[in-house]
Amino acid sequence: MTEHILIIGGGQAGMQIAVTLREEGFAGTVTIVGEENHGPYQRPPLSKAYLAGEADAETLELRTPQFYVDNNIVVIPSEKVVSVAWGAEHGVAVTETGRELPFTQLALATGSSPKLLTCEGADLEGVLSMRGLDDADALKAQWDSISNIVVIGGGFIGLEVAAVARKYGKNVTVVHSRDRLMSRAVGPVTSDYFLDAHTTRGVTVVLSAKVTKLHGTDGHVTGVELADGTVLPADAVMVGIGVVPRSELAQQLGLEIQNGAIVVDEHARTSDPRVVACGDVAILPHPLTGDGMVMLESVQNAVDQSKVAAQTLLGREVEYHAVPWFWSDQAELKLQMAGLSQGFDQQVIRGNLADDKFSVLYYREGRIVAVDAVNDVSDYMAVRRALTAGQNIPADLAADSSVALKTIFTD
Repeated sequence: MTEHILIIGGGQAGMQIAVTLREEGFAGTVTIVGEENHGPYQRPPLSKAYLAGEADAETLELRTPQFYVDNNIVVIPSEKVVSVAWGAEHGVAVTETGRELPFTQLALATGSSPKLLTCEGADLEGVLSMRGLDDADALKAQWDSISNIVVIGGGFIGLEVAAVARKYGKNVTVVHSRDRLMSRAVGPVTSDYFLDAHTTRGVTVVLSAKVTKLHGTDGHVTGVELADGTVLPADAVMVGIGVVPRSELAQQLGLEIQNGAIVVDEHARTSDPRVVACGDVAILPHPLTGDGMVMLESVQNAVDQSKVAAQTLLGREVEYHAVPWFWSDQAELKLQMAGLSQGFDQQVIRGNLADDKFSVLYYREGRIVAVDAVNDVSDYMAVRRALTAGQNIPADLAADSSVALKTIFTD
């Protein structure tokens, strides 16, 4: 058969692979298949602008329907791929409806699914997650009738939903199993700052807490019970306790899996050279140091790694070394992060936390490795540029907040 690249997953990563293939001159067939009822769209605004009514489904679209027509990209929504296998000459994916999709090369951009509660009452109406457009619509449909909302999970999505809910006058409680907020992504200073920021704005935050049961009446959630016996009133519960990589198809193909994710190299290539994987479903070498394997759940990674995956499908050896960056909008606070702070041995705080404008620079063995910046775009951009260029920002010089970071780069 003629060259046919099948992309399983209709999100940001899948769309970017298809776009890059066409931009690089690939003339074969490109098909994107996804199980959602929508074409590729932006997910980050769901828990922020979309939930707040400041964006709609059309503004979330990554490309217009006409774009895919003009670029000869076939987009198949509402089709879940349930099996995939290689034959003697090519592979075939089969959807839940029995539709067969042949391919000569395969890209897995299947993303991840929300972790679900396993306690009693987890299946009650009003217990929601925030992974896709339908999830956001389900919460919005109940919005006017909600007075009390409990958010289980103190990561980005949970805190973003909490901030929007408080803006609209809801009684909000955040229940987090760890001892500090956003602990997987930011350092203790930033965690403590956001704890204070949300508490000051009227959010009740309960740390180091375990949910043991959800209460309900007539099939709808009414409360969240904690291990200490406390029952929090809840008209709705938003669960944001992490995600699980969707690697089931990769397992069918016998691909290498680690921590539930598909193992890829610096070229986004899996253990089968005919298959690439990228985005939330993949675990990859640290993009800056190459040391250890990391999972990067971000738009930046979905876009940049997908560009590399497309090049690999075209037979080109391009390595992935993009600087990881992330962001989160919570109320009027814009948190921007660049690099990965895990394992830091020194930090420098610039600015004043009380002014809601500051940055925390992280160092390992004397070299800058990451930044958390709150309402401080200049510090964020400076660290991001330094990491991209492989340059350092000496900690002793950075400690002077009156000095612009961009003026003190060193090799």
